[in-house]
Amino acid sequence: MQEIQQLIREIEVYCRRSAMAESTFGRQAINDGKFVSRLRKGKGVTIKTVDRVRSYIRQNPADTTLPSDSSALTPALNGKTSVSSQESAISQRPFRFYDNRQKYLAFITTCNEKSTIARRCGKELPHLQPQPPAMRIFDAGMGDATLLTVLMRDMHRRFKTVPFLVVAKEISLEDVRLGLEKMPDRFVEHPATVLVVTNLHYAQAPKLMPGDVQGAGALNWQEIPLEGDCAHSYGEQIEALAPILSDGWRTRTSPKSGNPLYVRPSVLVIYRQDHGFLLDSVIPQPGNFQGQYDMVIASQPWRARKGADFKAQKILAPLTRSLAPGGRLLATQSCGEDPGLEIIQSIWPGENPFTVNRHDLIAALKEVLGPEVRDYNFNALSDARSRLKYTMHTLPSEISENIGTSTLFAAWNAAIYVNQIEDDRLEEAMADGSYLQATRGVLNQHGGLWFNNETFVISRRR
Repeated sequence: MQEIQQLIREIEVYCRRSAMAESTFGRQAINDGKFVSRLRKGKGVTIKTVDRVRSYIRQNPADTTLPSDSSALTPALNGKTSVSSQESAISQRPFRFYDNRQKYLAFITTCNEKSTIARRCGKELPHLQPQPPAMRIFDAGMGDATLLTVLMRDMHRRFKTVPFLVVAKEISLEDVRLGLEKMPDRFVEHPATVLVVTNLHYAQAPKLMPGDVQGAGALNWQEIPLEGDCAHSYGEQIEALAPILSDGWRTRTSPKSGNPLYVRPSVLVIYRQDHGFLLDSVIPQPGNFQGQYDMVIASQPWRARKGADFKAQKILAPLTRSLAPGGRLLATQSCGEDPGLEIIQSIWPGENPFTVNRHDLIAALKEVLGPEVRDYNFNALSDARSRLKYTMHTLPSEISENIGTSTLFAAWNAAIYVNQIEDDRLEEAMADGSYLQATRGVLNQHGGLWFNNETFVISRRR
């Protein structure tokens, strides 16, 4: 499926630049006018057909003098008279890399980054000394909650009788849905759990409250006590939250940055009803929550190309200030120097999005904190202790002279995702098959694909 989606993307780019209808492309490329529509319906395709399609694209280059914006193409494109002004505005809005769902979902299912970071977070747990009424964890980017669920299992192993308050920030509706799907088992294994999900900004999310009066008045606070005592029952009740999520997690696009912004600030609080009495002092209440945490997880919370000052002021400083005495913040970011970056540099020589290292971030954070610095310890760790290596899942038989196209596509997707290559740059690079040849060469050279992250720890003094 991933390979088919990639092929469809290449055809769309070619047709847009050539002002050609997709049915015309299918007839000219492989004598099948319904080829592209069948691909979208999930019809399989042979490697021979893929080669014929790409050969046609190489031998008949698109007219690059045509505008790439589909709103400016001729009326014949796809049989449509024109695109709407709304679609045109969307196509020209600033691009935000992490909104690309296909790349993200393919990456997290083919690479083990999330579980690798979760294991690293687990090493911080022995240093924590939670105080009543609960152990408090803040995840600064829940994503699909793979990392969070693995960590929560480790937390239960170490603190079986301690109530948990887990607060997760996430603005993506689909990620919230995927994350909540993983939670029924957590409520069964550790009944004394309060899970909170919010779409608030980094400066607001730890305290679960917007910073202005107008935002506080519009706050959408939903408290959901789960009935029953089994995962199946909890799963059904969580699934029934779809209308609440669709309303609370609506977004609009920032005209300045292209980032999604919430339409309405929302907080969702979930716990087991049969443990409501026990958790009364743990369940947060609107306007009466201090937002101090024993552990904060900041896993890839920023775009790599942003400057150190922005990352420190907008993200790291609010998260650092949310630490309780003795609390620890573990930050993780990509750092390159791996086969994934080699793939990218074979297409774009000299490309390196990882120019801000952990030392730069800590220095910038200290500058932002000012006199507050005395309250915290900053540990950049040695290179050996800081580095986290994670890999793309492959079978030994898959890395050979004849690497399958699905493996190549998965590796290419992981490389462009981690290195945050925008779509407008990908269009030109993927006009021929050289990117797959480069990917094959790196995989054969290293016997697989892996990536490097670096970590650092900030702790608040007791």
